[in-house]
Amino acid sequence: MPGKLYPDGTLRDRLIDCWNTNNRVTEFFFENLPDDLWDTKLPGSPRRTIRMISGHVHNARCMWIKMIGRRYRISPPGGVDRRRVTRKQLVRALGRSSEGMVRLLNAGLDEGGILEIKVPWSNIPSDVVHFMTYISAHEAHHRGQIILAARTLNQRLPPALTNGVWQWRRLGKQAPRKRK
Repeated sequence: MPGKLYPDGTLRDRLIDCWNTNNRVTEFFFENLPDDLWDTKLPGSPRRTIRMISGHVHNARCMWIKMIGRRYRISPPGGVDRRRVTRKQLVRALGRSSEGMVRLLNAGLDEGGILEIKVPWSNIPSDVVHFMTYISAHEAHHRGQIILAARTLNQRLPPALTNGVWQWRRLGKQAPRKRK
């Protein structure tokens, strides 16, 4: 029976909680990434560094908020300079872009669960569950990319970090529980 999995209102809460947990996992990852890895060049892509990938995660959120949020009067936060962003700046920026993503998800939920995505090259279905999943998968991809790059360069990350990205229950408890 579609629509009966969650009583009224709880699907919104669960979806926003899920996004907030994903954001907390991403913040945790970048908070704990060793300093000596920050400017490491990626194997096979020597013009890109771990720092640049890190900044890209926030900037990608900002891009989606800008492109989709315009219709809902949601302004994107400022991007970061991928070549110069510090860990502290990135974590603060991730908090701001996460708030924008929550506003965007809520806007789509207010419209019956559908976001108006008018981006010619977009390959994301317009429902908010697919959209949130897509953005979360993008961030998980880059966390994994960084872990693999470190291993390839014989700079294994601390187990507390590599195991920590799978601790969604624990990190989810640290995530904000803000409602609409």
